[in-house]
Amino acid sequence: MTTEEIQKEIESLEAKLTGDMFSDMEIRDKIHNLKMKLNGTKPANQEIDCVGCGS
Repeated sequence: MTTEEIQKEIESLEAKLTGDMFSDMEIRDKIHNLKMKLNGTKPANQEIDCVGCGS
């Protein structure tokens, strides 16, 4: 995915947020993982260690 595609996906997911913490939990997790991809950090479900955090 390109940076633009990731940003559009984040915007699409943010539009689906309802304000209910429990129903939004999965959407917020997806948004968080996409933002980590934009920032170059490793999402929790990745097996490859990231260079930035040194893990």
